Amino acid sequence: MILPAATVLLGLALRGAACAGNHLHARDAHAHEHLNKREYPQVPITPPYRPLVWGDFNVIHTTDTHGWLLGHQKVSFPEPDYSGDLGEFASFVAHMKEIAIEKDVDLLLVDSGDLHDGTGLSDGYPPGGVDAHESNKFLERLPYDVMAIGNHELYIYANTYDMYTNFVPHLDGRYLSSNVNITIFNSEGEPESVPVGNRYTKFTTRKGRRITSLGVLFDFTGNDVNTTVQTVANMVKEQWFAEAIAEEPDVFVLIGHMPVSYDNWPTVFDAIRAVHPRTPILVFGGHSHIRDCQQYDGRSMALESGRYMETIGWMSADLGAAKGNANNISFTRRYLDQNRVTYEYHTKMSNQTFDTAYGRSISDGLQELASSFDLSYLYGTAPQDYTINQNPYPSNGSLLSLFIADAIPYALSINNTRDSIPSIFITNSGSQRFNILKGPFTKNDQLTASPFTDSFLYISNISFSIADQVLPALNNAGANQKRKRDEIEKELWSRGVVDTRYRAWLEEMDRRAGMGRREAMAGNLTLGYVTTDSCPGTGDDTLHMALPYYSIPAFIGSNPPNVTANTPIDLVFVNFIEAQLLGILNGLQNAKNYTTADVSLYSPTLANAALGLYAQAEWN
Repeated sequence: MILPAATVLLGLALRGAACAGNHLHARDAHAHEHLNKREYPQVPITPPYRPLVWGDFNVIHTTDTHGWLLGHQKVSFPEPDYSGDLGEFASFVAHMKEIAIEKDVDLLLVDSGDLHDGTGLSDGYPPGGVDAHESNKFLERLPYDVMAIGNHELYIYANTYDMYTNFVPHLDGRYLSSNVNITIFNSEGEPESVPVGNRYTKFTTRKGRRITSLGVLFDFTGNDVNTTVQTVANMVKEQWFAEAIAEEPDVFVLIGHMPVSYDNWPTVFDAIRAVHPRTPILVFGGHSHIRDCQQYDGRSMALESGRYMETIGWMSADLGAAKGNANNISFTRRYLDQNRVTYEYHTKMSNQTFDTAYGRSISDGLQELASSFDLSYLYGTAPQDYTINQNPYPSNGSLLSLFIADAIPYALSINNTRDSIPSIFITNSGSQRFNILKGPFTKNDQLTASPFTDSFLYISNISFSIADQVLPALNNAGANQKRKRDEIEKELWSRGVVDTRYRAWLEEMDRRAGMGRREAMAGNLTLGYVTTDSCPGTGDDTLHMALPYYSIPAFIGSNPPNVTANTPIDLVFVNFIEAQLLGILNGLQNAKNYTTADVSLYSPTLANAALGLYAQAEWN
């Protein structure tokens, strides 16, 4: 019998879980492969088209950086839009701090979590290491006023414990985990559940404003054992919460790994408003990887600033004018493309004056870390771009097609005695995390694009006529779910899956672009994000042409062999979908009830090695 679609869809998605003037230029995107300081300029980048609006209270926001601390280093757009590295961002923050002093206003720097899982800098550590332990040392050097925990800090206890023991102390009480605990051994050797960071913090700005901050995680259920996430609804009922918000500050600065739309920020907001109906509230969210903005009332603004060091968020507020009255507060928000051109434009610096010694030391240190992890190891040179959603699947430009139709069949054929037997290969589309772009394909690119260490299994002697129906049945099962879509989505969301919401955002962006794409091309706009949110005015700092978007199926398969219907073949599939596939197979025929006893390992080669092996053979 075919498994319930909800089971198929849930299992699939969970695996996918576990952006004024003439053209200026970015630095050489290939130099990382040679671990040299990147040259400037090489690739044309469009600068912002208007200055930032400063208020008397201003905030720079990052979120969901996921190890992308060397920025995006490829030359295919939109990657150059995000080509700044953490050292350049650090120099930008330093210059902006100086501007704030000149203007005699406040400027904070905040982050909303998810430092782990994303690139070789976080994930390329040697055996015995801990994810992001080394890369986080560079984030420690930035002058963050407040940081919050993300769900990716919680999938593996060792990562959480590393944060608790090594990262959190550097924030001196301003790393916040309002509803997240870790179980440790206390001084008596007994297990004790304690907050990973602080529940809340209170501090005073340079201009004397009193701040109260919380750091809230969405209702996450995919955390590892010995970590605990309290629901947001229960958190606001806690005595400590009442004590934290009892005294009225000049402004609440709420940060957290939770989207500003369609989630539980209103629960926190309403609990504060019940006590302080007029106090300004600034919210900085994350997790869904999109650019977004909401205003829950006229004296608040909530901002979400993308993913992967693609976007730097900016919010300004005129708090002085709102003191002692109930008038709406004047807010602005901006989504900055994360690149040197943007930074120089807004700081009025030149290429010669922009870098600070502090920023350069961070850039150099990151390059040294990349070298120590051997991230520039070259597998081959990709002849073109291969994307997940910017090209149709199947097509020559689809990464999913490349992976399942070319790379997997080749990689699994190496030293495999079953290579001569016709076969069909099946995996889930969530197996690929990021695009492969034209140019050098390195160890870092492999870790970024295809990180999952899945094995491939097989069932032998399946007639081709049956095996060829498995992939369509898997995808149809996902489409004809037994439970309501919103129930499935809620369960996926609780485990940390963001793909559905992020891709829906891209799809809507593509739909809105429509015929306007022709005008954008005529205006020489480059590809990038074109944001529509719920706040007044235009949020994007730089004008772009929207990325094209093509939907993809839940499961993907290799090209079928050219054999007759009755020919026995090997049905090969990733171990992650074994239960779903067995259910589908037994629903397609009744000659035999297939179980795990019929399943064997097809090859010792793991899924995350396939693209590198293919590149070595085909791209040299």
